[in-house]
This record gives sequence, C-alpha cells and structure tokens, in this order.
Amino acid sequence: MTLQLAVALDGDSFAAADWVGWARQADEALLDFVTFDDQFGRRGPDAVLTAARVAPLTRHVGLVPVATTTHTEPFHLSTALATLDYASRGRAGWQVRISGDPAEAALVGRRPPLGADELFAEAVDAVEVVRRLWDSWQDDAIIKDVATGRFIDRDRLHYIDFDGRYFSVKGPSIVPRPPQGQPVVAALAHGPAAWQFASTAADLVFITPADADDAAKIKSRLDPALKVFADIAVFFGPGAAPSDAAVFTGTVPQLADLIGAWAGSGIDGIRLRPGLLGRDLGEITEKLVPELRRRGLFAPSPAVTLRERLGLPVAINRYDRPAAIGGAEGVTRPEGVPVA
Repeated sequence: MTLQLAVALDGDSFAAADWVGWARQADEALLDFVTFDDQFGRRGPDAVLTAARVAPLTRHVGLVPVATTTHTEPFHLSTALATLDYASRGRAGWQVRISGDPAEAALVGRRPPLGADELFAEAVDAVEVVRRLWDSWQDDAIIKDVATGRFIDRDRLHYIDFDGRYFSVKGPSIVPRPPQGQPVVAALAHGPAAWQFASTAADLVFITPADADDAAKIKSRLDPALKVFADIAVFFGPGAAPSDAAVFTGTVPQLADLIGAWAGSGIDGIRLRPGLLGRDLGEITEKLVPELRRRGLFAPSPAVTLRERLGLPVAINRYDRPAAIGGAEGVTRPEGVPVA
C-alpha cells in the first residue's frame, strides 16, 4: 500500500539559510509536506513566518506551520495563513495547537491558564472563525475594473458575524480567499479529547501509536473523513531521546521495513520526526525516500495544492451554497468596504 510522507522540522536556529536548506531537502525529495514546530516561550523563530520565508523558494512540498489558538487571535491567524497560501501557491496548512502551560500564560500576560476542556472548546471556535474568514471573500469578489474604478464587488464580501464564548468577530477578512479556499487544518492528537477535537475541527490528524495494531485502533475512533498520519521519531545514529511518539533507531532498510508494516493499519501517511535535523533529515530524503519508492510504499504526487495531494474535497465557499445566494437568512454583506 502506498503511503503519503511528511517530515517534521523542529529546530531552534534563527538562520534563514538553515530553514531554507531543510525545506529544500524535503522539496527536492518530493515529500508531501513538512510541518514547522512552534510554541510560546521556546527558542526559535515564528513557525508561520518561517514557512512564509521558505514558500517562494520551494515548488512542491506542502508547508504546515504550528500556531496556537490559546494566545493568538483567529483574525490574525486567518490572514497570516491565507497569505502563506498565496506565497506557496496553494501549499499551505495549519497545525492547530493549544497551550495549558502556566509559564506561557504568564509570558503573554493576557489571562490565567484555562483547563483542557476550555482550551479545546476555544480551539474549536478559533478554527471555525478562521474558516469563516477564509470564506468571507467569494472567489470572484475582486473586479479590478479600471474603467469604473471598482476593485471589489461588495455583494461578494460577507460579514461572518461570529459571536461565541471566546471570540466575537464581525469580519470580513482583509485578505482575499486563499487559493485552496480552505488551507489544510491539522492537529496532533494523543488521546480521546484531542481525537474528538480533530474529528470536529480538522482535516488531518497526527497520531502517536506504539505500533501498527495501535494505529488501527486509534484510526477506528476517528472521523472516517479525517486523513490520518502516524508519527515516528527517527534516529539513524546515537542520541535517541524519549518522545511522545514511537522512537525508531536503526538503519534505513529497517525503517522502511517498519513503515511497510504500518502501511496495513489503514493510516494515510507517516510523519517522520528527525531526531537530529542535520543528520537524520538527509538520511530520510537521500536514502529512505528512494528505498520507499523502490518498494512501492511512497510515490510523489503530481497534485499542485496540498488539499488535492491529500485527497481532500474541493472547499466550497459557504456563501456559494444555494441557501446563501441572494441574501439568504444569516448572510450579511459589508457596506462600508472601499471599492477603489
């Protein structure tokens, strides 16, 4: 069975050349996507900005940065991720993360830390706000009619009018709808609460099974529409450390054997986490990928956008649906948006 293949880039370097080099290795190996790790209070650059930096310097690989919903505003997230989708020409995604760390809450200073249930509830609302903002511009909202001086068709822009427990957002977005319509939303899920969040709000989930049987059991508890990737921490030499995911130490053929064994569990792909980027990423891109291709376990996708590559359905704008056309109930259009 052919699997899709991703790599997690987790480094603390502030050198742009390092991130460009790592992303280009994945790009040249024709991996499906890379993720960029991030969290408040740690050393390292902002993941969304890092992905935006490498976007114009790559051509194939999807770019999925981590961004927390706990200490950021969904309006800002929506614009940053839509911009990333434009910069990458439809290869953007977003790995949602929550934070219950008191130190991170103190660092931001906005409020005391929330409990896990509230953090997940807030994250569900945040994703919904972001998705609505992505849809707030219909695809043909931009006119660019020089003769009449009209830039925007006001009837094709929409207030989202979200009023929830954690956010109140009127909209519309200040960035046109992204090339994918809806960039891919992902989540890392270790247990039932996170599995439920992913099934509710995400398109793709990273799971951390101990083995192939465990992967199959976890997948059975998820929404069937979710794309499921299993995480494996990879060390091709000394320095293996504890991880929330299964830890592999050994040779390239041995890792290919392991991936082949996991392929029958029903998962859609594997996300490899290089233990030491400078060593293990090169082993993955230069040796493991050719071995997996030789065994028929990985085949690069010709799809341009990340949604297409993952086999996700076309993201139909909620305002294009028949019930919303013609000023249907619940749909309001902004009258104060400049048209020139």
